[in-house]
Amino acid sequence: MTLAELGSELGISHQQLQKYETGTNRLSAGMLSNVADVLRVDITDLFEDANSNKGNAPDPLEKARNECHSWINRANSVDKLGSMARVLKALSAD
Repeated sequence: MTLAELGSELGISHQQLQKYETGTNRLSAGMLSNVADVLRVDITDLFEDANSNKGNAPDPLEKARNECHSWINRANSVDKLGSMARVLKALSAD
């Protein structure tokens, strides 16, 4: 998703999004929630150290699972989900 597409979904300009991205402007809690909704991810996924709050390194397997869930949650049709399921099934057949 491009900045322009994300900005359009959020109702803001891609320039404003770029300011958020670079840290020039700060995101409000409401806007952070909106970003998570548009990206179809859990709000905690937007924090780099969300899985390491106890000082432990994030589990690579858990990180990979979360990434897979993120892509699955972005699917917007039954056909896409079916294709994803077939690919995952084929990969797990080892």
